[in-house]
Amino acid sequence: MTSGLWELVLRGVWTTVQLLVLSALLASAVSFAVGIARTDRRRLVRFLAGLYTEVFRGTSALVMIFWVFFVLPIAFGWQLVPLWAGTLALGLTYGAYGSEIVRGALNAVDPAQREGGIALGFTTWQRMRLILLPQAVPEMIPPFSNLLVELLKGTALVSVMGMGDLAFSANLVRLALQQSAEIYTYVLLIYFVIAFGLTRLMRSLEKRLKAGLGQGPVPEPAARESEPAGTSKVGGAA
Repeated sequence: MTSGLWELVLRGVWTTVQLLVLSALLASAVSFAVGIARTDRRRLVRFLAGLYTEVFRGTSALVMIFWVFFVLPIAFGWQLVPLWAGTLALGLTYGAYGSEIVRGALNAVDPAQREGGIALGFTTWQRMRLILLPQAVPEMIPPFSNLLVELLKGTALVSVMGMGDLAFSANLVRLALQQSAEIYTYVLLIYFVIAFGLTRLMRSLEKRLKAGLGQGPVPEPAARESEPAGTSKVGGAA
């Protein structure tokens, strides 16, 4: 390929990365807000959060992009540029999937932890911030890593709006050179490199968050093995 065509592809990569970062930030905010709401004591809050989750999980991300980009201007007069339309559609859609990850991780925390927070007089927000989230967040990282990779692949859907992402730029190059195999092989490799970097980053984050969690006293069998031979604890005498 010529330098001009490579420049077109690189601009597409930069657009894809921008869309990925913005969509991931929105999806993360939605995931935690809706996921926490689904564990709320108030039935109305749980119902509304569950309704949002079911609606956005049950609709196509591609159709949602069409709806945000083409229907919103007609229905409400809000014309969004392709980048923000894609960010909104993808963030809300993948945020619905992420909310289930948050809800499941929070519900997996030992109920005794909640009860301990209540016994200490913590408010609901204090229990969430100081007790539940520190234990639940590390368990969210692996499924969030998978969801982030899925979001990366979902960014290709914005090409239907004529947005110059990686998939759209690659198609332009293919039309110019009439070399589908070579161009799409490059695109596959680029997506793989980005996805590999994301998984490495998320794994590093998981290790950092889990460092020090769950470390308690030395187990009893190990403590016994370290005692000198011939000692006994019967009756409290050595």
